[in-house]
Amino acid sequence: MTMRHADKIADALEELVFTGQFDDGDRLDEIKLAAQFDVSRTPIREALQRLVASGIAEHLPRRGVFVRQPGPVELMEMFETMAEIEAACGRLAALRISDAALAELEQANALCQAAVASGDTDAYYLENERFHHTIYAQSGNSHLAEHALRLHRRLKPFRRLQLRLRGRLAQSMAEHEAIVAALKSGDQVTCATVLRDHVGIQGEKFRHLMAELRTVAQ
Repeated sequence: MTMRHADKIADALEELVFTGQFDDGDRLDEIKLAAQFDVSRTPIREALQRLVASGIAEHLPRRGVFVRQPGPVELMEMFETMAEIEAACGRLAALRISDAALAELEQANALCQAAVASGDTDAYYLENERFHHTIYAQSGNSHLAEHALRLHRRLKPFRRLQLRLRGRLAQSMAEHEAIVAALKSGDQVTCATVLRDHVGIQGEKFRHLMAELRTVAQ
């Protein structure tokens, strides 16, 4: 699975926001960014659109795109909603998933495992994204899948970041394997429960994420 140029730029911009190169409220100027990344304004514009979709930037008419980081309450609420949506997708997918989709999940997991072994969080997230998108599609409910994709895009920078927490890659990998096992056996309850816990960042995990956000912003 390869990344588009605009997606690579968006990832880099997310990193710049989280490491404090851009502060909350800073304007993301297309011309300056195009020069910085040595590209035309088209991929910059696409990358900024992704940042707006993820909620870490906002577009103000006639003014431009500005950095906007959600507060802890908003972030917690988004993750709670995402966890419930993913649980619903998993419950339906346990009934409807195809053999071809199960094979795709196993392939994604194999690549995730290789990324765990090398400690490559970005490579892991790329296949992790493929893993979750497959489950959304296999829910057999296009309306639910659309909502899942939309919120997934909005939470992408934060989901990527939490993979850096100590021990999280290995934990996430174990959860992926449990999800596939539940899907194979058609166990709706277990699949929904594991996916909900996999995505949710309540309690200690959320505190660690917020601490990481503060650390990289210093």
